[in-house]
Amino acid sequence: MAKIAFTAGRVSGFKCPPDKKQAFMWDVTAPGLGLRATPAGKPAYVFQAVYQGKDIRITIGSPTAWSIPDAQAKARELQRLIDEGKDPRGLKREALAADAARQVDADAQALTVGNVWPLYLAQGKPKRRDAWKPGYRADLEAMAAPGGVEKKRGKGLTRPGPLFPLLALPLASVNEDSLKSWFDREAQGSKHQAARALMMFRGFLRWCSARPEYRKLTDRDAGRAAAIVESLPSNIRRTDALESAQVPGWWAGVEQLSNRTASVYLRALLLTGARREELAAMKWADVDFQWRKLTIADKVEATRTIPLSPYLAQLLATLPRTNEFVFASTGKAGRIADTRASHAKALQSASIEGLTIHGLRRSFSLLGEAAGAPAGAIAQVMGHKPSATAEGYRPRSVDALRPFLEQIEAHILALAGVQFDPKAEPGKLRAVM
Repeated sequence: MAKIAFTAGRVSGFKCPPDKKQAFMWDVTAPGLGLRATPAGKPAYVFQAVYQGKDIRITIGSPTAWSIPDAQAKARELQRLIDEGKDPRGLKREALAADAARQVDADAQALTVGNVWPLYLAQGKPKRRDAWKPGYRADLEAMAAPGGVEKKRGKGLTRPGPLFPLLALPLASVNEDSLKSWFDREAQGSKHQAARALMMFRGFLRWCSARPEYRKLTDRDAGRAAAIVESLPSNIRRTDALESAQVPGWWAGVEQLSNRTASVYLRALLLTGARREELAAMKWADVDFQWRKLTIADKVEATRTIPLSPYLAQLLATLPRTNEFVFASTGKAGRIADTRASHAKALQSASIEGLTIHGLRRSFSLLGEAAGAPAGAIAQVMGHKPSATAEGYRPRSVDALRPFLEQIEAHILALAGVQFDPKAEPGKLRAVM
């Protein structure tokens, strides 16, 4: 190879003949340094040498970025590596890989909770379920909402959700200290709301820790640190329920409500032990008057089917069919949403204090036991997770459950002083004197 001394003029004027695929010009000063040009591409400095008996060639860079002295120094550096028995190509690959790894690490460190949160909503469904329960999904979205929209009730704009401040944090920086600081701020407004938000965020951290791409960035136990747990409000399990002596007063108060739908809904809660949202979402298509069955959305399974007891069948048949929902409403949802105000009126007339809507569910369980129904049958009607510890639990068919639910209904009606003709046509309740 003919060699010449590289000068600025020679380098800038070097071209590849159009009849060749590439052309080289070699430097006399730095062994192995050359300038490569192609007909269509831009020239580039290259280094060529022999390593372990084989020719190797490495691209250094463009003459616009490398001065001649710098390119010559780089060529000498590469030659020294070969003299030391090192392959400069491998070192270059390692350097590029290290740079790429550093960039990946930098990108990962910059990944925020807000970047991952939408993926959690889309992919973080609970085990053994096809999707989030709609209510819980809505709560997750509300907890992380930025706020600033018109309130549906009242005037003004909504406030950011409790989890919204966490969205700006890098996932890698979510630790005991950052969560404690966040919780203390949120707890100033509502400690119970902050505690609920923390429980939801723990679920998010568990999901992240199970994903290979987020595992190294996630401190799964950050939300369980002693400093945070000690600040949580005491979790006092509610035990409110109707006593047998209170049933007549409660029933009379609910029966006299001016809101007929709320009146039937509250009594249906007591007669089925269903969760309030399960019953509120029930549609007419879920009510089978012919075969006396109800299909209810379930917390554990997708749905559960229970018997439609005689008195409840007649109660439901008296409701107007204004839309697809059994407990219809003129509100946006089209169904009953909040009956606390109606329930409070009934409680006031009966002089009963502290009974929540969920307390009616506990009342069904306790009154069912008093009626002599098996614990397993009560649990199945209520949609409790099956347990083999009580009564040697075994699932029963709807027909097998029917006598027990009718037994419970009869006991509750007897306590309430209600008499009716079970053979009356649905929708025509007839008192029995």
